[in-house]
Amino acid sequence: MRVKRGLSPRQEGMLEFIGQFMRENGIPPTVRDIQTACEISSTSVVDYNLRLLQRDGYLNRRPDVARGIELLGDTGRQEPAALRLPIVGYIAAGEPLPVFSSEGASAEDGLGTVTPPPEMVKSNRPHYALKVKGMSMMDAFVTDGDIVLLEKVSEAQNGDMVVAWLRREEEATLKRFYHEGDLVRLQPANTEMEPIYSAAENVEIQGRVVGVIRMMN
Repeated sequence: MRVKRGLSPRQEGMLEFIGQFMRENGIPPTVRDIQTACEISSTSVVDYNLRLLQRDGYLNRRPDVARGIELLGDTGRQEPAALRLPIVGYIAAGEPLPVFSSEGASAEDGLGTVTPPPEMVKSNRPHYALKVKGMSMMDAFVTDGDIVLLEKVSEAQNGDMVVAWLRREEEATLKRFYHEGDLVRLQPANTEMEPIYSAAENVEIQGRVVGVIRMMN
């Protein structure tokens, strides 16, 4: 096992930048990125310090690849890059909304992206996030302003919390899914609200909830 040595201020700055860049972009920076961000005089100086950091067990590097940097944790294993999911808009936890994607989001809303805990995103399918409007899922601990993380799927099992698109109404809602013969029941988790019943062919599943991030007011 390599022994980690003390870092110079320059090397500390480089490691901090590499980690931040990977968290924000999901890929490592280039040598030129590091040079610019850390205000280093030349790429050769960056390269020299990267070699020292690799020698001392802080990172692995493939010099034949432009972005071939892998940060190492305390065990010497690669640290996974943090996943950032787009918050593509709003989803109704109440009466259905006409849209849930780009028409509901704007820069002023500050929807942006969210970085979920790795254990919430377990499959290789695409994932995305939505901001909740309404209280129909409050008994499932999903309330107004929370962020729901969704696995993009087109089928659901009874009891799954899903984003359901009602084709004829052109509306979307967040509810629990139950297939009952020729009908689908979209069940709120709020005793004061009634379920939505719709013909099965009218309901399109656009995502299954895999996690909730509570937004504190």
